[in-house]
Amino acid sequence: MWSGELTDAAALAAAAGYVSAEKEVPTTDDALAGARDILSERFAEDADNRSWVRDLTRRKGVVTSKLVTGKDEEAAKFRDYFDFSEPLGAIPSHRVLAIRRGEDEGMLAWTVTAPVDEINNGLIARVQHGRRALAQLELVARDAYKRLLAFSIEVEIRLELKTRADEEAIAIFGRNLEQLLLAAPAGERIVIGLDPGFRTGVKVAAVSRTGAVLHTDAWMLHQPDRFAASLVRLVTSSSAQLISIGNGTASRETEALVKATLRDANLAAPPQVVVVNEAGASVYSASELARDELPGLDVSLRGAVSIARRLQDPLAELVKIDPKSIGVGQYQHDVDQRRLRKRLEDVVVSAVNRVGVEVNTASVALLSYVSGIGPGLAQSIVTLRDEQGGFKSRKALLAVPRLGAKAFEQSAGFLRVRGGAHPLDASAVHPERYALVERMATDVGVSLAELIANESKVEAIALEKYVTPDAGLPTLRDILGELRKPGRDPRAAFEAPAFRDDVTEPKDLREGMELEGVVTNIVAFGAFVDIGVHQDGLVHVSQLADRFVSDVNQVVSVGLRVKVRVVSVDLARNRIALTMKSATADNRPSAGAKPRVDRVPQKQPPKPETFTIPKPGAIAPNGMRFR
Repeated sequence: MWSGELTDAAALAAAAGYVSAEKEVPTTDDALAGARDILSERFAEDADNRSWVRDLTRRKGVVTSKLVTGKDEEAAKFRDYFDFSEPLGAIPSHRVLAIRRGEDEGMLAWTVTAPVDEINNGLIARVQHGRRALAQLELVARDAYKRLLAFSIEVEIRLELKTRADEEAIAIFGRNLEQLLLAAPAGERIVIGLDPGFRTGVKVAAVSRTGAVLHTDAWMLHQPDRFAASLVRLVTSSSAQLISIGNGTASRETEALVKATLRDANLAAPPQVVVVNEAGASVYSASELARDELPGLDVSLRGAVSIARRLQDPLAELVKIDPKSIGVGQYQHDVDQRRLRKRLEDVVVSAVNRVGVEVNTASVALLSYVSGIGPGLAQSIVTLRDEQGGFKSRKALLAVPRLGAKAFEQSAGFLRVRGGAHPLDASAVHPERYALVERMATDVGVSLAELIANESKVEAIALEKYVTPDAGLPTLRDILGELRKPGRDPRAAFEAPAFRDDVTEPKDLREGMELEGVVTNIVAFGAFVDIGVHQDGLVHVSQLADRFVSDVNQVVSVGLRVKVRVVSVDLARNRIALTMKSATADNRPSAGAKPRVDRVPQKQPPKPETFTIPKPGAIAPNGMRFR
């Protein structure tokens, strides 16, 4: 029986009327319990009650994680989360993803700890308001939360955390990919690509100015004299202007040998040596696309070709690789894969369209990302191009099978034809605007060819005179910008980083050492920087500048050359902490600095190895209307 302190006589009397052995209600306690169960379910299903519990949990809940018993050794990479707690409203998305990964791998157990006492008191007040049998209703409220609401609300909160973390991770990946795709191209230069390796040797590929394979080979690092002789012969015979070295295993040893060889060779014009990020090269090498592009080449040599080409034009080469294999994301394997694919595809399309594509040299992979052109049309363009020896004008694209007027309207402004029949074929001006530009040239008294790149004549054009419902002032200003610098590449000028020759491994690093590096990845809590030791260092967001930084992208971007200083080196955990703050700022407290629990635990296996997309109807700088 319930004690008199917990119930009242009226409730007991009413319950007695429901006692029935036939109905399996043998006592008044059972009758009261059944009534409480019914009321608990009604109370828990009430939308206002659920909303109140959910909001309070969001505001005052705490995310806690603990090590799974017996996993001490295996879970070392999750050490920061062995006994971890952080307010639900403050925990950043990357920590949520790290904890979830630990749970998926069976290393961590985590939960959302709610303010149970406050919730119970609030629910009791809500259920008792204006009613009798207060003791019974208190039991109803407690049961409703413990049995029905607590687990349900936690599931909702966990899903919210995952969704929010996914969105942030996908946004970070999109920004990083955008910056990497728009990295400065070395341009049309002859390049020797080197894919380093100890056991299987250094794979070698020399490519022409247009990326055609000139020569392939394999040289052994443990045969330095033969390596040096082969390198000098290839540099001389190919007239190489650049040597591109992948930054994987043996890259610094390869770089050192290459530089020593070039110094000793006393060449009149030695090629510049550049170390590039080789992420994804092995994935490309084994892909169907690589087999189609390089059918007679061994898979081990295709990576060297990719390393050479990505120095010439990162965008043209990286579009051939699954973005998830490029290595610029944050937990990309843990987020919603459908939304990730959509975001990455949008980013690639936007980057390709912004830069523009030379139709007579572009690969099928690159052409397929042009608006209005998919893989099928891209293949048709390349097939016809190979048959007739190239396109003489943009208009000639209409002869491509299945490339109709609508596809031409969408794509033509993003395609370039150097030396085309029309002077604007190599520019970003859409063919629909050719007549308008020709009228501008006539009005300022010159031919169209004389107007292009003629600053004084372009300045003489009165834009207001040409405004129409389809071509407003913003579009006209963009056209004038293109006339000033036709076919300009929006990407930055190429400049190679300079790593220190005496620092090639993490054990060479010393606290306080100043280095030059390249930003390889940006995450919510900082930036990873390649300093030439086979392991990227982390510049925490609190170490990016002498001032407070709320957004890493305010300070750095992927591919940016930066000066850093070593803060600490943890060889056991393979972690390098760097700073970009001035030496005088190191002794001042850093505003907004957070506990260092931010390092990304690597998923096993770690391999294989924004632009805003315009809304439909928007007018692009080249006059094209997005659909």
